[in-house]
Amino acid sequence: MRRDAIFYKLFQQAPNLLFELLEAVPETAYSVMQTRRERYRFESVVVKEPTFMIDGVFLPPEEQPPGVVFFAEVQMQPDQGLYERMFAESMAYFYRNREAFSDWQAVVIYPSRSTEQSKIYPHRSLLNGGQVHRIYLNELGEIDALPLGVAAMVLTIVEETEAPDIAKMLLQRANQEIIDLSEKQAIIEMVSTIIAYMFTTLSRQEIDDMLGTKMEDVRVFREAKEEGAIGEARSLLLRQLTRKVGSINDRTLDLINSLSIEQLESLGEALLDFGSIDDLSNWLENQN
Repeated sequence: MRRDAIFYKLFQQAPNLLFELLEAVPETAYSVMQTRRERYRFESVVVKEPTFMIDGVFLPPEEQPPGVVFFAEVQMQPDQGLYERMFAESMAYFYRNREAFSDWQAVVIYPSRSTEQSKIYPHRSLLNGGQVHRIYLNELGEIDALPLGVAAMVLTIVEETEAPDIAKMLLQRANQEIIDLSEKQAIIEMVSTIIAYMFTTLSRQEIDDMLGTKMEDVRVFREAKEEGAIGEARSLLLRQLTRKVGSINDRTLDLINSLSIEQLESLGEALLDFGSIDDLSNWLENQN
């Protein structure tokens, strides 16, 4: 199961989930008077020259004075170059958009401390200076005592044998604790999305039977099947291509994003023979 894809789906559904993990957040993050346009929004952004793909950026409301931009990284597998890449990408984006933000912070979500990059000494000032928040999901506490949104995040790391019972417990809590129908539906969609990603071989009916619900929004189920595979392949290929041929321009990036899952698989095989960006461009042109 590709858990980072699940988290980005959760953040798209409810951007304020990020702030439930932090002890101190900007005033613009929460306000009972906020309209939807005034809240943080979650996006993936491209940083030009060279091209970087930042998976998670939380942008403050545009209608208010410059606020804090948050960079989010969900790291479920060990990556010994994560901090180097994350800081390079984030600082390039912050530099390009300096006038739009008053400050930046970064949030890295790990399943446990054992997943974190081991060589962190060169980044000690940033990691210990209050701007970078490292969240370890297995240390947040008992799942049944956590806020529902945070509990849904922790659901992504539980054993598959335990996941159905925990998911049903969270759905029951949502029905008991939440009065607002839209908020209740958001939690139901989060839990359903996680289970759909976790059990990709099950049919929609089987997942309904497992949770004791009816997944009327077939889009959630379909996207779990389709986007999980395509998103994982595209993200992996972009990183491999950047290492292989260097910076990728916007036109080439658009062509890659338009490829089907079958074409992405073919590109994964072809890139082994690429020696320059021209080889990639020629391969893409032949796909039309």
